[in-house]
Amino acid sequence: MHDTIVILDFGSQTTQLIARRVREAQVYCELFPWDAPAERVSALHPRGFILSGGPASVYEPGAPSLPPYVLQSGQPVLGICYGMQLLAHTLGGRVTAAVRREYGPTPVEVLHPHPLLMPLQNRPQVWMSHGDQVEMLPPGFIALARSANSPIAAMGDPQRPIYGVQFHPEVVHTPAGADILRHFVREICGCAPTWTPATFIEEAITAIRAQVGDGRVLCALSGGVDSAVTATLVHRAIGDRLTCIFVNTGLMRRGEPEQVVRTFRDRMGMPLVAVDATEEFLSALEGVTDPEMKRRIVGERFIRVFEREARRLGRVDFLAQGTLYPDVIESAAPDRPGARRIKTHHNVGGLPEQMHLQLVEPLRYLFKDEVRAVGEILGLPPEIVWRQPFPGPGLAVRVLGAVTWERLETLRAADAVLLEELERAGLLRATQQAFAVLLPVRSVGVMGDGRTYEEVIALRVVTTEDFMTADWARLDPELLARIGNRIVNEVAGVNRVVYDITPKPPATIEWE
Repeated sequence: MHDTIVILDFGSQTTQLIARRVREAQVYCELFPWDAPAERVSALHPRGFILSGGPASVYEPGAPSLPPYVLQSGQPVLGICYGMQLLAHTLGGRVTAAVRREYGPTPVEVLHPHPLLMPLQNRPQVWMSHGDQVEMLPPGFIALARSANSPIAAMGDPQRPIYGVQFHPEVVHTPAGADILRHFVREICGCAPTWTPATFIEEAITAIRAQVGDGRVLCALSGGVDSAVTATLVHRAIGDRLTCIFVNTGLMRRGEPEQVVRTFRDRMGMPLVAVDATEEFLSALEGVTDPEMKRRIVGERFIRVFEREARRLGRVDFLAQGTLYPDVIESAAPDRPGARRIKTHHNVGGLPEQMHLQLVEPLRYLFKDEVRAVGEILGLPPEIVWRQPFPGPGLAVRVLGAVTWERLETLRAADAVLLEELERAGLLRATQQAFAVLLPVRSVGVMGDGRTYEEVIALRVVTTEDFMTADWARLDPELLARIGNRIVNEVAGVNRVVYDITPKPPATIEWE
């Protein structure tokens, strides 16, 4: 069993980042709502606790409180933003509304050379986001750092390992933040760095064998890294008692259906059933323009095709899915104080109830970067491991407006040009998501001295650390010119190309 850190979530939008930073330190952690039952948390025998930020004020009636077991455990505690204020409030200090709120990059001064904050000595800029502050320290605590507007930017009790920081060490805008969290979990909490892709693979295969026994497993294989790693782990665990089903919806990028079959059936020797359901999906989408309706239609149709193939295969006991930890967290958002559900992930609900199968979810507690690391060790091809995120409804939500075979082919051709040019420029890995969008508008153009009235392609290329925020990629103008020129000349029906320069927020990465 790995040494474990428990992160209690008080509603911050960056709580997942805390967990990712702890995992990057090769220490296992799990995230719980602040009011999770004590027995669930205690069952992990945590070596330490991290309290996240959150939108509430500790002095307001009904604000989230500190579970008693945290301090009763005697284990180290680190409070971040609201977590620090909650520690101060609970332990006898005073928290008030700040005269001046702090948002954004802020320099801090370390007052006491505590090992926890040593990384700040050379990189003193942090990311603040708070309207309240600790005005009076609890008994026994000292101020460890300050900023221009926060006399107590960090605090600690030298007699027991309880600390608080007003800033957010989990975000990339705090350059020393990852080192601070690494020091807390490995040095202060004493956790061994045993959470590695290699150990995960061994444990996952053992767990799959124990769960499945002599049963048979189905896996819906999309070609993405999540389902690919899931299928590979299950295949290594039970061999030919796994059957993968790949459904070609007709909504994939150019060459992807052939690539999936070539990789998994031909190269890796997995039992794979490939189903071409293009006509079925396009018929169901005919005339539909609302993106949410498209999502529902594609999801429901996929279930129907999957069910049909499962019945044809006979007795099946389990369904393997590439559910990730963010899927689980985001789908449970209504249970998180102050957090809103952005989307319900199909992996977490719907399909299991329809299929009446027991779930096998070996990646349920992994983040995307961890899945990629596991995929590399498993020997999956780079084009699978580093395949960029692709929406569940496929190109149906990148063809804005009505979905037809002709418009899909137009988008596929334009998207292929974009990806080819980024690959040739060595930027496909450096840009975390890149794709084309076909707009439901036409514009006037001139080709060969003649007037044209054709569709518009929008290009979206972003850079991001975590996909929670993203910025548009500053591509070289010559590269953009080459991409635009190729699309207009090579893709029939397009006479204009535009480049999306909107960050997230306020925009989302996908257009729909």
